[in-house]
Amino acid sequence: MMVVTPFLSVALLCSAAYAFSPYTHDVSFHRRATFLHSDSSKSRLQGNQRLPTPTDIQTMDEMIDRLIDVPAYELPAAVSRAVRVVGSPLFFVRIAERSDEVKDSATKAKFSALADNIVRTLEVVVSTTEEKLDSNSADVEKIIKAAADEETGEFFVPLNFDQIQKMSAAIREIDPYNLDEGFLTTVDSYMDKSRKDGLDGMVVILQKVLQLYAGEMIIKGRAENLGARVGATVSGLDPDDVVEEQQSTSSPSSDLLDKILKSDVELWDGLLDSSIGRKDSDVSKPQLLGEVQRTMEAVVLGLENGSMAQRVQAEFMRELLMRIENIGI
Repeated sequence: MMVVTPFLSVALLCSAAYAFSPYTHDVSFHRRATFLHSDSSKSRLQGNQRLPTPTDIQTMDEMIDRLIDVPAYELPAAVSRAVRVVGSPLFFVRIAERSDEVKDSATKAKFSALADNIVRTLEVVVSTTEEKLDSNSADVEKIIKAAADEETGEFFVPLNFDQIQKMSAAIREIDPYNLDEGFLTTVDSYMDKSRKDGLDGMVVILQKVLQLYAGEMIIKGRAENLGARVGATVSGLDPDDVVEEQQSTSSPSSDLLDKILKSDVELWDGLLDSSIGRKDSDVSKPQLLGEVQRTMEAVVLGLENGSMAQRVQAEFMRELLMRIENIGI
């Protein structure tokens, strides 16, 4: 059996790179009307503190199969895009299990080399990640501060329309390149620390950060027609021509989805009821469901498999699907 202890120690080092103290501003919360209920008992993105599910194992196997033949010089880019998966101790355990399942010595050697190369790559990625943490923290804190009262610096929850608009504007001011896995990991770390400190109001605000992030990134993906570009490339067509043709044939269901994605989650039910809940609606429920499904296939499923970006955006779209399904029930 492969010896995984050295690999686990480096993987734990990778996780530790994100274990920094979050926003330390003097946080005061006041409630307006009723407090916004949410499950603040755990971080929404935690994945390394439980036994792997069949889905986790499938994701790890897909990542192993993808990386095992990747040249060593290409590993840093591949690992950095999926550090949450590759940096988990469970990932190295899975490599060892896969190695034990084969008899061929050459294949065993490939698994061993993969683990060894990933260890060295993680050391580089962790070093780079630590340098980027300050930037990620600054971006997240900028969004959080946008939710504070301008005069007192206090936070009021539930968040009102003005607070949410300021948070959304703060996200749009951040370079999309920086809204990456490190950004999401920072938000998750802040959320976990806030939960442990009993700052339920801050958990609510950080959940809103994830919602706004997901909406912005999906809107961006739809605008860029990522699915159309990939399909055009595979078919040997000019991606720009295909995208231009699709943009010129916008549909009512597409326009409605854009409107929903640009609105706050708390307004979805009312917007959906007025848009597809009437017999004279321009868009039917099946049409909107189809548009959401196409967006998930073209944008969300096109993201790095197992990445936090994919998980956050997929959860966001699943929530929208559920809201649409519930209209008229």
